[in-house]
Amino acid sequence: MRALDDRTVRLFIALAAFFCVNAVLAEFIGVKIFSLEGTLGIAPVHWQLLGEGGTLDFTAGTVIWPIVFIMTDTVNEYFGRRGVRLISYLAAGLVAYAFLFAFIAIQLAPAGWWVGSAQNQGVPDYQAAYAAIFGQGMWITVGSLVAFLIGQLVDIHTFHHIRRRTGERHAWLRATGSTAVSQLVDSFVVLYIAFVLGPAHWPASRFLAVASLNYAYKLLAAVALIPLLYLARAGIHRYLGEARAQALIRRAAADNDPAQPPHPFPLD
Repeated sequence: MRALDDRTVRLFIALAAFFCVNAVLAEFIGVKIFSLEGTLGIAPVHWQLLGEGGTLDFTAGTVIWPIVFIMTDTVNEYFGRRGVRLISYLAAGLVAYAFLFAFIAIQLAPAGWWVGSAQNQGVPDYQAAYAAIFGQGMWITVGSLVAFLIGQLVDIHTFHHIRRRTGERHAWLRATGSTAVSQLVDSFVVLYIAFVLGPAHWPASRFLAVASLNYAYKLLAAVALIPLLYLARAGIHRYLGEARAQALIRRAAADNDPAQPPHPFPLD
């Protein structure tokens, strides 16, 4: 049988592709800051923490990152730590690749007619707008990539630590627990690199307040999406068949047990 005829292989390719697309997309749409209150049509919530304050404003990337969390936990469940590491490194490489060519595209000399072509849409300089949107600062890019990789590795370890204690029970607990720990790390690392080490030089109070608020938002979003985790599991079990899906889960658990030798992939 050819490799691509195997449903396990096709499932992994589909999960990896969806994971990588969402990770790259989250990085690029994250340049926009949106108002959560304005989006929901509610009165502004004026928060105060550590002497800092503001309203509920987040990057647009936070809308899609919870889906990345769900994908991470799904791959963890069926393909183990090797599967998550593979797609995490692949996604980070694709994000870096995308930013590289975005930078190259910004440097290309714009056509004279194109620069002012959107003036009637309120964009007097298309080149400046293009550069502002796609040319995120180096510190933000580096911070995001480093935080993403560290967060993914922490997620893998935490997921399987909880799994060893709970067995096959409580999929929601290992998914939410691993996200809670990994995003605690991610939320603080990205802002520390981008806005404390970077040229903005945020004071400690602002860094801790904004990072805590972002973490709370991500955690609440992850909890709200728990039904999506079970929906994904149900779809995978229907696609593979119950027996094969359960065999994958057991193999993923065995591959993360240092006392067990690694199994070949794909599942026979």
